[in-house]
Amino acid sequence: MNTGSTLQSPYLFVAIFLVVAIVFPLLPLALARLWALKFSPQKPGPDKNDTYECGLASKGDSWIRFRSEFYLYAIMFLVFDVEVVFLLPFAAAFLDLGVGAFAAMMLFVLLLAEGLVWAWAKGVLTWK
Repeated sequence: MNTGSTLQSPYLFVAIFLVVAIVFPLLPLALARLWALKFSPQKPGPDKNDTYECGLASKGDSWIRFRSEFYLYAIMFLVFDVEVVFLLPFAAAFLDLGVGAFAAMMLFVLLLAEGLVWAWAKGVLTWK
């Protein structure tokens, strides 16, 4: 059955697409590696092999205690920052939307309010 297309099998298209998807990012990486091997030979030395090439020797232990509350602050910020991305288009098209869109957005706002109440109850919003 000829449909006028040069690709007779849909799997052929998928195979070609897969090959292009693999070759497209790997080809520039391989070319960059060959370029680096040809034009920038390795120059090992004490400064080059140092952990940080900033000129300062590291002192002390690199393991520090990091309070997990900072992650909670960041997650709360992201949740309530990203909500604007969803609420702004809704507010711009409010008069043209139907009852279903209004109900969906009110459910979204209710879930956000629930998350805010949860964070408040857990003490996430208090800076310690």
